[in-house]
Amino acid sequence: MKDFKKQIIWQRSHTLTLTIYKATKTFPKEELYGLTSQIRRAIVSIPTNIAEGCGRRTNAELANFLNIASGSASEVEYELLIAKELEYITAEQYDGWIHEISEIRSMLAAYMKKLRTTL
Repeated sequence: MKDFKKQIIWQRSHTLTLTIYKATKTFPKEELYGLTSQIRRAIVSIPTNIAEGCGRRTNAELANFLNIASGSASEVEYELLIAKELEYITAEQYDGWIHEISEIRSMLAAYMKKLRTTL
């Protein structure tokens, strides 16, 4: 078991989650149960799965949860594209967040690769 709060990948995904949660407050009210809810659910899934994986006993279990987190990152990437095209977020916000998601996804892949070598 690992302390998820000490994992840089968790810290970065947690910070991004807070940022995107705050940004979605400005989305139109009719999106509350649509795009707003979807983006929030997907973005919070990234640090949540990292935390849950860190609480598991084996590296194989941790790797599985990191894989789920990576899938959630891809989901967020698409949902942010929709938000940008609907002009709910700016191109600058989109670019910055997509860059951070790409970095997080790369970190997830590297962590999973490291775990596979220890299995």
